[in-house]
Amino acid sequence: MAYKPALSTAKGGEVYVRSEFRDSCTMLHVLHANQFEGEIFDPALTGKTEENFYRGAPPQWLNFYISEQAESPGTAFIKRDGYEKLREQIQKKRTFPGISAVKLTHQPGCGGTTMAMQVMWDLRKTFRCAVLTGSTSDMAKVAKEVVQLFTAGSRNDQNTVLLLVDEKKILEDLEINIMMTVAEQKIVTRMPVVIFLSCVRNNAPQQSDHVVLKNTLSDNEKEKFDKKKEELQKRYKDKCEQFHGFNIMQSNFSQAYVRKACAALENSKKTNKPRKTQLAAFLCLLNAYIPGSYLLESQCLDFLGHEDYDDLSLEDQMQPFSHLIITFQEDGRAEKKVRMAHTMIAQYCTELLAKAGVTRSDTTRNFLNSFCRYAIPLWLLGFVKEMLTKREMKKEVDQVNSTEMKQEKFSRLILDIEMMEGKEQCATVLEVASNTFGQNPFFPQALARFYYIKLNDYNQAEMWAQRAIERDPQNSFVADTLGQVHKNHLMNDEVSEPRDILRLAKKAIKAFEDEEKLAEDEDGPDMKKHGNIKVSPFYNSRGQFGYLQVCKTLYEKLVSQNETWEEVLTKKVSMGSVLELLGDNKLQRFNDLILSLQDDIERKCIFLEKYLTYSKPNMEKDDPEYISKDTSECYQKYVGDTTAKQLIQMFQEGNLDEQSVEVLSFLIKQYTQSELEDISTKCREMHPSADSEAALVNNILTPFIEKMPSSKKDPPELHMFSLLWYWAGNQGRCDYDLSELTQQMYKSYENTYKKYFRNRYLLPVFFIGKGEGVKRIVHRNVIEKHLKVIEADWSDNWKKEEIFRNPDVQELLLRLDGEVRNYKVYTRVGGKEIEMDANVRNKIWKPRSVTFYLGFTIRGPVAFDIQSKTADTDHSVMDLSGTALTNDVKDTKDNEGH
Repeated sequence: MAYKPALSTAKGGEVYVRSEFRDSCTMLHVLHANQFEGEIFDPALTGKTEENFYRGAPPQWLNFYISEQAESPGTAFIKRDGYEKLREQIQKKRTFPGISAVKLTHQPGCGGTTMAMQVMWDLRKTFRCAVLTGSTSDMAKVAKEVVQLFTAGSRNDQNTVLLLVDEKKILEDLEINIMMTVAEQKIVTRMPVVIFLSCVRNNAPQQSDHVVLKNTLSDNEKEKFDKKKEELQKRYKDKCEQFHGFNIMQSNFSQAYVRKACAALENSKKTNKPRKTQLAAFLCLLNAYIPGSYLLESQCLDFLGHEDYDDLSLEDQMQPFSHLIITFQEDGRAEKKVRMAHTMIAQYCTELLAKAGVTRSDTTRNFLNSFCRYAIPLWLLGFVKEMLTKREMKKEVDQVNSTEMKQEKFSRLILDIEMMEGKEQCATVLEVASNTFGQNPFFPQALARFYYIKLNDYNQAEMWAQRAIERDPQNSFVADTLGQVHKNHLMNDEVSEPRDILRLAKKAIKAFEDEEKLAEDEDGPDMKKHGNIKVSPFYNSRGQFGYLQVCKTLYEKLVSQNETWEEVLTKKVSMGSVLELLGDNKLQRFNDLILSLQDDIERKCIFLEKYLTYSKPNMEKDDPEYISKDTSECYQKYVGDTTAKQLIQMFQEGNLDEQSVEVLSFLIKQYTQSELEDISTKCREMHPSADSEAALVNNILTPFIEKMPSSKKDPPELHMFSLLWYWAGNQGRCDYDLSELTQQMYKSYENTYKKYFRNRYLLPVFFIGKGEGVKRIVHRNVIEKHLKVIEADWSDNWKKEEIFRNPDVQELLLRLDGEVRNYKVYTRVGGKEIEMDANVRNKIWKPRSVTFYLGFTIRGPVAFDIQSKTADTDHSVMDLSGTALTNDVKDTKDNEGH
């Protein structure tokens, strides 16, 4: 009977899929529910597949099928201790509508990928299992294929996709694209669309709620592996000695075993290395630093082909090292791949060769000259780029009890070469790479960074940074390196003469301004229609921040030498009038630069303040504190206490309540200078009293209210305040169409901020509270103060939404009634229906009546802490006309999104 691929259905059945469906899945490798069933395999093929796996080849679906079909129970795959936990976590996610993720973090070479595939194999008749194999650059295409897999068959055949991915950072973007695809296709879901199985390698995984697999065995696992070894020895006899992939795990990742296995390389010498030793060194280096990397068998044979054994197989030519190397084929059509049998073997052999004089830097240069001189495939360029430029995240040494991770300055290979061979060897390796890949900007960029960070050679750094820019002149992130070179040169203690300080500052400022212009010309992936050549998933704000850092350093260096510089830099006096006091008449040539600083600094500081106030990198991560700190300090040095800042300080020192202070402080920043001066004058005329405080509030509100309702040309801030002010705050009536105002705010955001915030998480700025007037408007800062008291690390709280469990916060905020449908939240005010997004998207998959807290990001209204309403609820928190009623609604906590 011919094998007809089928997918599982939620009801436990199977639905066959046509060849057109299979051909359309170019980004996913689908594991069918009936994979291999009815097929007959050559025993030689199955035997070789098993042997290769135990020797160290990556697992194939056929391995699991062979194990499952075997008559002897001893041939079954070993289940590591994390298997049941991983499977249980996946099964639990079936009760959560929408999209969720289960995470498996594993050390290289400890069987993490095998365990992930093992769980998928065992669940192939429960879920529609697939591996993401295509490029993640086109998320929309990946999302379309995932949804197509979910819906394959008739409407009643839908089933949840279990998708194996190896990049944690893509999950949020992929989730958004899948939800958009489902909404566009108007698909009604009765179950989760997809569960991500995120399988990520990590050299030092931290213990957490998700499954962690390390290179150490428990007593239970040792017993299982010992029994398995006995079974393999009976079947394979002496061949077992070369089952390094299995044996290393069975020995509990023993270095002694690895040392014994690698004895063939003990006598390697630096001189007169035969090509097979060089090839072994290349494979060791690649696999030691890039787990999962490989070379093609044809490439290896071409390299060895310069010697006189063209008729010998690769295995024969690589003796006596061939047992350390594995050749495998992932499917019948692909080329054979070659790699070391295990990461630990690759690492030990790399160390062994280095001690024999075959250093990492020599091997890297030799590899680049041998395998990368001509046009090379993209996958090999990817391996080389990762090996030489990828900077890993590492926990800081002085933060033993912290989960804070910091990015290394350079790749692990470069850092190892520096530690064992010296800085100069790192520079030569990166230079060879830069010259070998003549069009690639990232190698000269890394080399420029190495020159200024490690060697303090700013001239070489500048040259290589310029070369990187020449290779990709439209890339703002590449351009950033030149600014960093000049900035770091300026910060060097040896730069002390005012003329040198200004000269370097001018170069750095020019570089960062160029970077900022490039960033302005880069669009997000969803804005390709604008016709811009460069596309970036996030806006590059480094140019503006780098500019401010340069100006801060410039100020500190000059003013520390002569306090007259403070008056010059803040434009209190002209430079020409104090040249004698400054001691150098030639400084006048920098006059135009100095005159431009104050206004540019003010503009950039205002932008960055909004950037940090309105958004953060993602739901789980905050921007580094030093960005806000340096920005604030630079503003204070050059601009000082503005009228707005003086008014805010007056609010804080007065008798106003906390909520009013936050609202007024926000409004003050939206006024023109003339309006601020008028307000400031009136404030000074008032005498401190309860009446004057009320008058102050009214005084500040009046100019704002006069501008309402906002028009299409107004900034998002005015639209937001208009919505806040009118939202059901006037005795249950609203004289304006808040639905239209909401749409205007969306459009205003698109025109003003979308370019800059792109894929950043938009933070709530205000919430609707229970009070009246200004006190009905609750700023985020008021809420977060409650959070800081109870949690040390609360950077991901807007994702968890646990802050809304706090009784004080519940007392502040008003719950609204609404409805979830079409993957949006709807509520009614003044007879008009208003559509909004949800803070936690997984709470809007199931249509139902809900209650929620209403927050406002700079884009518009957002529903927070969405809860289902029970069927017997008699009264709404706020009725559909907008009239506030009771607050004793019985909510049910949703499983969704938790």
